[in-house]
Amino acid sequence: MAFGPRRPTQRKAAPYESGMVPYGQGRRRISVRYYLIAVLFILFDVETIFLIPWAVVLKELGIPGLIEMILFVVILMVGFIYAWKKGALEWE
Repeated sequence: MAFGPRRPTQRKAAPYESGMVPYGQGRRRISVRYYLIAVLFILFDVETIFLIPWAVVLKELGIPGLIEMILFVVILMVGFIYAWKKGALEWE
């Protein structure tokens, strides 16, 4: 016992969080597509959050602020359409 006592119990050996009995090793290969979809989700989610403060101060920004946000949304949509056409959002 190098770092402390070990008292294994049935409760400690139970599956963690999901409730499913684990099978195989814990180190399985995960497709790069999984990470790509996760990064795209975070990217589009964070960019969408920028719309809320803009909507709150829309009257103060006037027409230039409206044009700027339209440009922002157009660039966001171009990126979304590009990812869609490349098949980055397809789950196999």
